[in-house]
Amino acid sequence: MNTKHVVFHFASGDVPLLVSMPHVGTELPAGFAERLGAPARALPDTDWHVDRLYDFVDGLGASILRAHYSRYVIDLNRPPDDVPLYPGSAGIGLIPTILFDGTPLYRGRITPDKNEIAERLRTYWRPYHDHLARELERIRAKFGFALLFDAHSIRSIVPRLFDGRLPDVNLGTGGGTSADETLARALVAECERQRTYDFVLNGRFKGGYITRHYGKPADHVHAVQLELSQRTYMDEDPPFAFEETLANAVRPLLRAVLVRMLGWAESRYRWRARA
Repeated sequence: MNTKHVVFHFASGDVPLLVSMPHVGTELPAGFAERLGAPARALPDTDWHVDRLYDFVDGLGASILRAHYSRYVIDLNRPPDDVPLYPGSAGIGLIPTILFDGTPLYRGRITPDKNEIAERLRTYWRPYHDHLARELERIRAKFGFALLFDAHSIRSIVPRLFDGRLPDVNLGTGGGTSADETLARALVAECERQRTYDFVLNGRFKGGYITRHYGKPADHVHAVQLELSQRTYMDEDPPFAFEETLANAVRPLLRAVLVRMLGWAESRYRWRARA
């Protein structure tokens, strides 16, 4: 694999917030698409358009880190040892071999061997996480604390992963381990200010590896994941079109959640947010 390609995109900000988008990538390495079955080539499990949906983040002054390559190459929100995040997890793992609906990812029986898996870890997974860790440390060194927001989206109905329709807004703090409890309560309170979108804290999606690994409240690093139902901003069926009218309706809530995180930090750490 060519190690000189772009693995991620990064923009540095000037406030103590890093927004990570590990599943927004759609790029595939040379020859990779030919190995995929027809259903997988449409990349149905991508966090479609999340970077476009969060186009206001730059205006908040946050740092932004987003993946360039598809999660089908390697899942950046899974641990490098591929230990399941949930007991009896039906997820797709560090190196996916099936789609969310259970359809095989690859044509025939050809799947990555251990050498290819190790190479993908070195080439795609490690650079993203090295940069994420450095940016969090830079923020904490500058401000005395750091906020991490992991932005995701998923189809509202995936029977293999959960029953019924997923709530629109799914906040996760690793079951209460990755962020201060008062921050979690503040974000829930922000969601309660509106009546359009239903929401839950630490429901089906409690936060993946990024949230759980980097969120260390005792060390003043607070991590929150938001898994957004795709029905709130796009067409959930191919070609997965972005719906600007829907997006414009949900963006104020997403922005309010991030502003509330910064406001909480201002109160907790006596840090002055931009007006």
